[in-house]
Amino acid sequence: MKKRSFPYRLLALTVIALSTSGLMLSACTQTEPADTSNPEQSPDTVSPSQTPPLSAEQLERERHRIFIVDGKFHVDNGTKPIWINGVNVAWHRWNDFDSRYDEAWWDSHFAELRENGINAARVWINCNNDNGVIIIDNNGVVSGVKDEHWDALDKFFASAERYGIYLMPTFTSFDHFKGNNKEGWRSLVKSDEAVDSYIEHFTLPFLTRYKDNPFLWSIDLMNEPDWVHEGAENGKLAWEDISRFFARNAAAIRENSSVLITVGMAFPKYNADGSGYEGNKVSDRFLQNIYANENARLDFWSPHYYDWVGEWYGIPFTSSPFGSRRNGGWGLCDSKPAILAEFSGDGSQGFTPTEDYENLFENGWQGAMAWTSNNAGTGDGMGGIKNIGPATRHIAETYPELIFPLG
Repeated sequence: MKKRSFPYRLLALTVIALSTSGLMLSACTQTEPADTSNPEQSPDTVSPSQTPPLSAEQLERERHRIFIVDGKFHVDNGTKPIWINGVNVAWHRWNDFDSRYDEAWWDSHFAELRENGINAARVWINCNNDNGVIIIDNNGVVSGVKDEHWDALDKFFASAERYGIYLMPTFTSFDHFKGNNKEGWRSLVKSDEAVDSYIEHFTLPFLTRYKDNPFLWSIDLMNEPDWVHEGAENGKLAWEDISRFFARNAAAIRENSSVLITVGMAFPKYNADGSGYEGNKVSDRFLQNIYANENARLDFWSPHYYDWVGEWYGIPFTSSPFGSRRNGGWGLCDSKPAILAEFSGDGSQGFTPTEDYENLFENGWQGAMAWTSNNAGTGDGMGGIKNIGPATRHIAETYPELIFPLG
């Protein structure tokens, strides 16, 4: 048993490997681990004698931490379900998290999100590293992180917790692989040593600093890596290289925290197995073939959808996330819960934003995060709280016990 470095591992998410004896539903063409329903039975559970007792204040704070139980997100030590009634904020200013960080804007925006029934936000904490806060050379070796990055993130996490907003920080994007810094990032994912330098100087210090904050509910390792593989302007890299970055980071995160892990795939093309798809490049099997470590795995799926995808892969708002398109599904493996982590805040396929959120809820998705709550910040004019707010308020008012289960 590996001793964990903090006491709330007692409540750790439990994952066991299923055999291929027919326990998986037809949605999957491979064996995937399934989340068990009792976090107390984890083989990684740390006995109370190994860790100091938590104070009453710490115990109360830990009630907010999100776990996965029976394929759904839960809080209150895994006893109360929570549905991710979320949004993308993405950024206020491109590459926000440096000396220019606007604490007043983020604080007021988190307050606005809470007022609109929103309980979670996806934010790109590093858009393409043009501000140089992660110090990386052309060989992909990371040697440090600037203090101004940590200072900004300290304020960011404190604001989110103040308003009860769960955060999904996105570490990287396909944007890192083009433009001024492309050589370093393309070199990084091709090298185990370079990935390990990123983990040593960024991922592990990030966890040390923020893992005790229960409102750090998940980490999105990369925004739309599909384009790193398909786009010549992004390097057109092999999946084995891209997914090496995911595998090694996922293992490091899992071995040092209870924070959930995902990757924001652009569409199900590379997020699903079976006919019509190119194979799940972030499945447990694919990641562990690259990096032979049982901790190299994601906790949930978080694909994206825009209307151009519908012609090729169907419409998620009228589909279960699981099973084949022929059987009314969106192709994902049912071994993990799924949220739709990006879609138009203006509505999709003729649906209003309110209908989008309601349809996702009704079809078994475990969360919705429209793009974006601050369209002025992203510059694409898509969404905005005036469009998304009615949808998120409707969900919060209709299912209050699932959106703010702890009040």
